[in-house]
Amino acid sequence: MIEIDGSYGEGGGQILRTAVGMSALTGKPVRVFNIRANRPNPGMSHQHYHAVKAVAEMCDAECEGLEVGSTELVFRPGRVRGGEYEIDIGTAGSVTLLLQAVKLAALAADSPVEVEVRGGTDVKWSPPVDYERYVHAHYLRRIGCRYELEVERRGHYPRGGGIVRARIEPVDALKPLNAVEFGELEEVRGVSHCVRLPPHVAERQARAASEVIERELGVSPEIEVETYPKHRDPHLGPGSGIVLWAEDDRGNRLGADALGEKGKPAERVGREAAEELVRHVRTGMALDEHMGDQILPFLSIADGESKYGVSRVDPHLTTNAWVVRKFVDVDIEVDGEEGEPAVVRVRPGS
Repeated sequence: MIEIDGSYGEGGGQILRTAVGMSALTGKPVRVFNIRANRPNPGMSHQHYHAVKAVAEMCDAECEGLEVGSTELVFRPGRVRGGEYEIDIGTAGSVTLLLQAVKLAALAADSPVEVEVRGGTDVKWSPPVDYERYVHAHYLRRIGCRYELEVERRGHYPRGGGIVRARIEPVDALKPLNAVEFGELEEVRGVSHCVRLPPHVAERQARAASEVIERELGVSPEIEVETYPKHRDPHLGPGSGIVLWAEDDRGNRLGADALGEKGKPAERVGREAAEELVRHVRTGMALDEHMGDQILPFLSIADGESKYGVSRVDPHLTTNAWVVRKFVDVDIEVDGEEGEPAVVRVRPGS
């Protein structure tokens, strides 16, 4: 049985999600201990619990320690089954983080996996759903993973209530990725949204972001403004945010985002996302730091060597690499220092 110390490196819930997803994908049982041991509230939150529970249901896994607050889990997977699944996190826990484990497991399913997840779509410390739709899914499709995502309703902190439907098709083999340098900038696009707030909030976010992009990158972005009339607003609570992505002439995308908060001006939200995107573009690397660690488990089982550039080495990247190596024979080399741009090489079966 594979043993994983959940306090290693970044020490967050990503270790658990990657471990459970890779366990289902490879069929190898795993024990994860010290789960989120260094966090203010150690152990599994509702989001982590439901991620493990969902994957366990998909592969008829035997679990020990599967409960909210648990700091140790034993996970013995069976064969991954396709089909339809419903998951209700019950809080504003992140839908996109939960899907990280589900996607890995679904690659080994005997038929397509369709999941409906209820929870937080745009919450702190997690990829917003528009980043998942327009950046993450873009790269998964590029390496041969058919992944589609639809948003029926957004959910913000603290009430959640977002509804997302995802479909992932199993694959025999994934293609390697070669994406080191960001080429010639072709366009910048984005989505600025607000729910249960005046429409001008989303409009001001978009306007402020556009001003920064035009001034710093010399292009006029196309930013969709998403608002809802009060009498038809289905959301449980107010919230806002913006996601931007830059695309080059090689099909590479860099993403950036910012969330609205009570007392935080809409203009500041827009500027934060735009300034982050500008920083990514100016590194000259093809992937932003978040995509750099999220794509790694998929490339570890690809049919060939991958090489990609990241705008910044984040602790999530090196921690994810450590977890992935526990499950598959892969050489992962990060040519760069933490906090700096780097080139990542992934050699499966080496």
